[in-house]
Amino acid sequence: MKKIEAIIRSSRFEKVKDALADIGVNFFTLSDVKGFGLQKGSKMVYRGSVYDSNYIARLQLDILTTDDKVDEIIKTIVGSGRTGEVGDGKITVFDVQSVTRIRTGEVGESAI
Repeated sequence: MKKIEAIIRSSRFEKVKDALADIGVNFFTLSDVKGFGLQKGSKMVYRGSVYDSNYIARLQLDILTTDDKVDEIIKTIVGSGRTGEVGDGKITVFDVQSVTRIRTGEVGESAI
């Protein structure tokens, strides 16, 4: 089993979500995240004052999956999340030792 963490642009979320649903990924955890990177932060002007945010706002998707679906999920996220500009995000994959479904007590792949 694997855990895929994908940091994506907020503006690409709907496309990524729809593309994942098309391949049968209907559940994931979503978090608002902030970070620093090559894109740098942006400056906002509010009532004549300049505010330097110094961070980049993104969304993080956490997806638990079986080993055989990892490549398809990564390809789908890259295909639907890419703009070609700096700041499109990153995808990382982690090994998962165990998953337990709280409601039923199922353990392993059946709990995903």
